[in-house]
Amino acid sequence: MSENWNSDLLSCCDDMKSCCYGLWCCPCLACTVSGLFGQNRCLPLCDICSPAVMSAFGIPLCVPPAGLALRVGIRQKYEIKGSLCKDIATSCICVWCSWCQLHRELKYRNHTPAVVNQPKNFIVAIISI
Repeated sequence: MSENWNSDLLSCCDDMKSCCYGLWCCPCLACTVSGLFGQNRCLPLCDICSPAVMSAFGIPLCVPPAGLALRVGIRQKYEIKGSLCKDIATSCICVWCSWCQLHRELKYRNHTPAVVNQPKNFIVAIISI
């Protein structure tokens, strides 16, 4: 069963911490997303270096390879609706919004509520002290 993204691409007000983090230091946010997804934290730095290296050889590069790979990987792992074409468009048109959405998604998916079970005798023992 496919699901939708937890938040829309432009839903920055849903998580102001992620948006501020991305606004003030998008490369740092990208590295954090990569680490949260279990990849090398330096992987997004390829997006910064790749265009310069490729243009030196006369090859235009407009799609950020690491951002696109992580977006597709997250979408596939969590069975989120979408397509490769949408991922390419999102990664090219709004890089900052894409990284913020990925960060919000991973925070949502990795959040596991803690359940504390205490025996009834424990509560009685505390009350009787």
